[in-house]
Amino acid sequence: MTEDQYTGMRHRMVETQIAARGVSDPRVLAAMKKVPRHRFIPSSLWDQAYSDYPLPIGEDQTISQPYIVALMTQILKIQPGERVLEIGTGSGYQAAVLSPLVKHVYSIEIVPELARRSAELLKTLGLANVTVRQGDGYQGWPEEAPFERIILTAAPGEIPQTLINQLKAGGKLVAPVGGTVLNQDLVVVEKSADGKIRQRSIFPVRFVPMVRGKR
Repeated sequence: MTEDQYTGMRHRMVETQIAARGVSDPRVLAAMKKVPRHRFIPSSLWDQAYSDYPLPIGEDQTISQPYIVALMTQILKIQPGERVLEIGTGSGYQAAVLSPLVKHVYSIEIVPELARRSAELLKTLGLANVTVRQGDGYQGWPEEAPFERIILTAAPGEIPQTLINQLKAGGKLVAPVGGTVLNQDLVVVEKSADGKIRQRSIFPVRFVPMVRGKR
């Protein structure tokens, strides 16, 4: 299949699976049309790259369905010039979608092989404003905090206080939260200018669990 064919499939994905289901932010839709999702999965699965479901990427991890990636990105309401912390780099796809929307993406992946692979791919794709490091997402990235936006692509039992502390006043955090795969909700946390926290659930989701680093 040619790159032009993948581009056509990607545009149809955005129109029929994402925009048609209510994602309307033009910057998010443009990013979803631009990022080649097939490059973030094994080549044996490229023919499924623009279908609206998760796919395996190795190391017992998955790439999220495109609609959820787009929806979570829209919920963040990212403004140009903001800095975003992502917990759970995985394939690097979510970071790639965030890249054209922000000043810089700081992304943490606990699985060494995934961190290495995604960092190499993002560099190959020319996304110079994404920094990936291997580490424990529960610790966040204190030396670069605070962040205007934080996104989790793996589900903790509850949102770590460390990450809430690293959220800038006036900032927003989006995460799947729940102790089991069958008991997760997409949650939005907003920190007011005076530091008060407001949390609300959006709807049920299913994400891989967020893993703690070894002590």
